[in-house]
Amino acid sequence: MKKFFSKELTIGFVTAVSLVILYIGVNYLKGVNIFKPANHYYVKMANVNDLQISSPVYVDGFKIGVVNAIDFRFDGKDFITVQVNLDKQMKVETGSYFELKSGLTSGAYLDLRLNKYVETYCSVGDTLNGISTPGMMDKISGNLLPQVETMLPRLDSILQGIQMIVNHPALSQSLEQISVTTAALASSSQQLDQILAENIPPILSNLNQTTAGLAVFGNKIQLLDLNLTLNKVNSSLENIDQLSKLLNNKNNSLGLFLNDRSLYDHLDSTAQNASQLLQDLKSNPKRYVHFSVF
Repeated sequence: MKKFFSKELTIGFVTAVSLVILYIGVNYLKGVNIFKPANHYYVKMANVNDLQISSPVYVDGFKIGVVNAIDFRFDGKDFITVQVNLDKQMKVETGSYFELKSGLTSGAYLDLRLNKYVETYCSVGDTLNGISTPGMMDKISGNLLPQVETMLPRLDSILQGIQMIVNHPALSQSLEQISVTTAALASSSQQLDQILAENIPPILSNLNQTTAGLAVFGNKIQLLDLNLTLNKVNSSLENIDQLSKLLNNKNNSLGLFLNDRSLYDHLDSTAQNASQLLQDLKSNPKRYVHFSVF
């Protein structure tokens, strides 16, 4: 079969394709989409702390481009030129500027501050101003570190005090006493467990027997004829009521005896006369009894 491509031509073609793929891959890793059209602008910065090529560019939190190049001016001018590629549809008003920011984990990035009060726009390739704001680490080093430095002597004295407390003999004695107390508590707990294991089962058994006895007693109570018992009680109460009525009624002897005042007075008078008679009998026995020997 006839070959259409020589070996050298095949190698060159594969090499060219590999270089193109490598270029596209490197730019993709940098965040640059070479197939998407973009407008480039230049930013004058006094410093570019942590800013790198392919760092993102945001506007109101939305990514609109990337940093394409960073050039240092060696002609003695104290600023650095940063080239940014922005989305083709992004229009930058005149008077807008870039602000360099840095996150705790995301690194440095540029934030485009648009001048929304004008209707004129910058041309592609124009140079805009850039400012730097203190990052989180800068704020920490500027605000927190001085406070930490003032706190270090206090911390040193606090640590010395803690060391004195730790090395004090009373602390070791207290720990020993706590250890002894803990051992005593463990022994008491074991004894309590033993007592519970020996006494609780018999108590539960007796309780079960008592409960069973109460259940039997309850069943027996249920078997009793409560109606018959109540009828007997009612009959007894009726008899007592009838007896009470008889005692209070003057139409019978017992009622007259208990309720007739004159009968009571006669009985009282009779008792008094009998008492006087007995006293006279004792005082003058000869008046009532005569003894004759012959």
